[in-house]
Amino acid sequence: ITLENNSNLHNSHSNSFSRFQVDVVAEGAARAAGAGAGGEEAKGRFRVVNFLDPGGGANPQDAAPDAGCQNGDTVRSEGSHQTHVSDTHSSTYYMRTFGHNTVDAVPNIDFYRHTEAALAEKLVRPSLSELHDELDKVRCSRRSHCSDGKPSGQIQAFLKYDSRRNYRNENKNVHNYIIYQTPLSRDIFANGEESAAAEELPSKKKSESVSAVKFGWIKGVLIRCMLNIWGVMLFIRMSWIVGQAGIALSCAIILMAIVVTTITGLSTSAIATNGFVRGGGAYYLISRSLGPEFGGSIGLIFAFANAVAVAMYVVGFAETVVELLDSIDAVMTDEINDIRIVGTLTVILLLGISVAGMEWEAKAQIILLVILVAAIFNYFIGSFIPVKSKEPMGFFGYRAAIMMENIGPDFRDEETFFSVFAIFFPAATGILAGANISGDLSDPQSAIPKGTLLAILVTGVVYIAVAVSAGSCIVRDATGDHNDTIPAPNVNCTDAACTLGYDFSICKEGGCKYGLQNDFQVMSLVSGFGPLITAGIFSATLSSALASLVSAPKVFQALCKDNIYPGLVVFAKGYGKNNEPLRAYVLTFCIGLAFILIAELNIIAPIISNFFLASYALINFSVFHASLANSPGWRPSFKYYNKWVSLTGAVLCCVVMFIINWWAALLTNVIVLALYIYVSYKKPDVNWGSSMQALMYNQALSHCLHLTGVEDHIKNFRPQCLVMTGYPNARPALLNLVHSFTKDVGLMVCGHVRTVRITPAKLQGHAERSAALPAVFYPNSPASTPCLRKATGLGRLKTNTLVLGFKNAWRDGHMRDVETYINTIHDAFDLQYGVVLLRLREGLDVSHIQGQGNGADAYIYCSWSSDVKGQSVQLSAGDQKLLEASQQFRKKQCKGTIDVWWLFDDGGLTLLIPYLLTNKKKWKDCKIRVFIGGKINRIDHDRRAMAALLSKFRIDFSDITVLGDINVKPKKQRKEVFEKMVEPYRLREDDMEQEAAERLKAEEPWRITDNELELYRAKTNRQIRLNELLQEHSSTANLIVMSMPLARKGTVSSALYMCWLDTLSKDLPPILLVRGNHQSVLTFYS
Repeated sequence: ITLENNSNLHNSHSNSFSRFQVDVVAEGAARAAGAGAGGEEAKGRFRVVNFLDPGGGANPQDAAPDAGCQNGDTVRSEGSHQTHVSDTHSSTYYMRTFGHNTVDAVPNIDFYRHTEAALAEKLVRPSLSELHDELDKVRCSRRSHCSDGKPSGQIQAFLKYDSRRNYRNENKNVHNYIIYQTPLSRDIFANGEESAAAEELPSKKKSESVSAVKFGWIKGVLIRCMLNIWGVMLFIRMSWIVGQAGIALSCAIILMAIVVTTITGLSTSAIATNGFVRGGGAYYLISRSLGPEFGGSIGLIFAFANAVAVAMYVVGFAETVVELLDSIDAVMTDEINDIRIVGTLTVILLLGISVAGMEWEAKAQIILLVILVAAIFNYFIGSFIPVKSKEPMGFFGYRAAIMMENIGPDFRDEETFFSVFAIFFPAATGILAGANISGDLSDPQSAIPKGTLLAILVTGVVYIAVAVSAGSCIVRDATGDHNDTIPAPNVNCTDAACTLGYDFSICKEGGCKYGLQNDFQVMSLVSGFGPLITAGIFSATLSSALASLVSAPKVFQALCKDNIYPGLVVFAKGYGKNNEPLRAYVLTFCIGLAFILIAELNIIAPIISNFFLASYALINFSVFHASLANSPGWRPSFKYYNKWVSLTGAVLCCVVMFIINWWAALLTNVIVLALYIYVSYKKPDVNWGSSMQALMYNQALSHCLHLTGVEDHIKNFRPQCLVMTGYPNARPALLNLVHSFTKDVGLMVCGHVRTVRITPAKLQGHAERSAALPAVFYPNSPASTPCLRKATGLGRLKTNTLVLGFKNAWRDGHMRDVETYINTIHDAFDLQYGVVLLRLREGLDVSHIQGQGNGADAYIYCSWSSDVKGQSVQLSAGDQKLLEASQQFRKKQCKGTIDVWWLFDDGGLTLLIPYLLTNKKKWKDCKIRVFIGGKINRIDHDRRAMAALLSKFRIDFSDITVLGDINVKPKKQRKEVFEKMVEPYRLREDDMEQEAAERLKAEEPWRITDNELELYRAKTNRQIRLNELLQEHSSTANLIVMSMPLARKGTVSSALYMCWLDTLSKDLPPILLVRGNHQSVLTFYS
């Protein structure tokens, strides 16, 4: 935007109210476009922000030069390319920066938001380069090109640069700052977060628009959790549980459930207050804590469990309705089909309420809560009103004798404490009903802890009160026959009913229909108004079904938005102001209807309970794991949690799973494991900063620090390779071969040395593009490779072997490059590195075929095709062979040999690399053949000695060849070829003055002196001879691994050394020249 003075605005408002006019961006852009030749280039890249003197007049030219700029601040906006200016007296997002003349920004919450809002812009702070660098450099970094680093076009016409690094307008009263824009942010971020304008950014436009429905902690969490926990269990099973387990053990069962749910509630509160919470409930909490693998697996089964739970609650409601119809002889067809009919009509009604919107659903929940609370009060009121007619059915009012009789357990029909606990615990699985609609809460960080924990407390108290009340006023067995009275208490009475004038002893033989043990509707008997209990049962089932019908689509929508399962992304779409997941509603309805039509859920019910428990276990484990990882990002505002308590809660949830149903627990674990493996295999492209990442970092750091205190040992040596590949896709053969023997064994670090002009823009651009390949900038190009070697690794995880490709075309380039190449090898030996050179007959570099120039930034593997953009590319025969050779180490090697020419003992690296290769699947069909030097008269002795050494090293080999003719003079024609090779690089000091020779040698140190050539004549002949032997013995090998000759630093010129390496390795199969650092890497000691 453009900020400038406006006389009308200035005259109509006082200076203390506002000093700026905000023009529309398009208008500002249009003015910039028409300002001059450079306008088109400037449009969209910068805006001129004018800071005006508050004391000046309407005309900006009358203001003081340095006034006004002390009171403004600028920040950039990604969403609409706007620049917000804050001021002391105006109501804006940002406070001014303490009156300093700067574009720096003060701390603000909007800088830390993850998403770009739909109705308001995502604001970003100025970058370090924009604050620290000179303005012309910042401008160059933001523009697509900059030739001279100066303002161009219209900007240069009216801006000039002063000593305070600010562009000042030629006018006296206006300071102009160039505010650079960033490209429009993408709608979908790499971390998979959804755009959440409604939750995050406040905006005037947002407030003017129709706002989404948001709930507080009472309406959104407390009521939902209470309705879900107060299920049908309260009215039709609580009395039976008291009859079986007694008052004491019933309270113990309730308290055990409360302990599990309370720990889970505390863990949920901790996660919910550790940052902004979006929609998705348990899935969102688990996935953002433990990562997409756990979150994706538990999210799918949690959504499915809620969908099937709809059917469970609806069938419970339908059964009650059918019983009522049967009591008045109004059965439609038969019992099972009536349940299906009533259930189908009910779920359609619930779907209509849900689709109508969260506001209607919330109103329905309140109505159901009122009915449910009235039913509970109705029961307690009725328990204090004993009625004579109810005594034959076991209700006598509160009596100490009944309470004492019912205090202990009386398990029947093979029931046990744990079986009764398994029946009750599903009643406690509604604690996440509020968290499941976290996206519809106005303040989920506050609402979830308060609502969940209070709901657990209130419902727990009610359950215990009902258990104590039922056990204190109702006997376990009653006949319902008014004639079973006795005139006076018998001295032989052993039960409470006898002391109260009733003889129910016949019930011991079975057949009684009343009492705690026999009548599931006993609470209707006790209550003051029986039909209200029936209404409470209806309310409990319908409210739980409605909560599940809302929870499942919300969780499923969040799961699909994150694209964890690509095939389900169609269900991520939302509709309306509340982003309602209508497609997910339909899916949930279909799943629920399918199970309703089954009408028999006794088998599926334990699985659903276990699905919920698995979610609770992972929530608890998430808190433990996050606390254990000790990440600085784990700072929940809810402090009443403990990692060991959370771990205990996770273990308890797993134990309860097996208590409820062992086979259902096993099935749940198998399903979670299968989904976890699937998500891990698919590797979704999300990064949520999970505790898994934090713990991996902690473990890696701990192990690295531990390794630094442990001395290296020969048995643990492994090649840690720094591979000078250039761009990794430029020399694939080099990369693939090194990967073959370092995979799962050691490090492989790819290095690339480039000569560039270092600018802040390039530094920042490289950091943004390639975090996996960090750059080390060094001012001296020849010393850059040693610097790179020193910079790689951490502690013991440092590279120890330098791997280079051989320069096949070294004679076609400048000899300074050869000098640098040979000095790189010398520097590696100085740093006690091993050195490996790979040479292919066809060459290594394929970048010219790919079209990858020196300026390309590609750090990925590329696949080559003969068709590019629909056009056929004709490759030359040489390039075709080069491409085929570059891929030879990616495929499985055919049967053959790896020939190891272990001529000099370098510590064993020459032998270790072939051994590591043969351990890999691609090379397992290749056998190792060993070639060593020896004397003619000791060939058998040397062979046996080497065989014994290899056996002690436990390295398999197929053959050992002792070469007794290494020192034989090479053929004359080969010597002549070598002479022609070295001829262009000879100094020939005998043919010139000594001073001129010394000067030339100093300028071109690679030159070969006559003395040097004569001094190393024998070593030269050995390289020529070895090439003859290699062609004779190893011309058909899959790979040759050979001891690399050494050249004394400062004595042997780089040209001569390069000639040795070239002569030794030319016209051969793939050959590795290896020289270790002469420290043992093999041992035969245990």
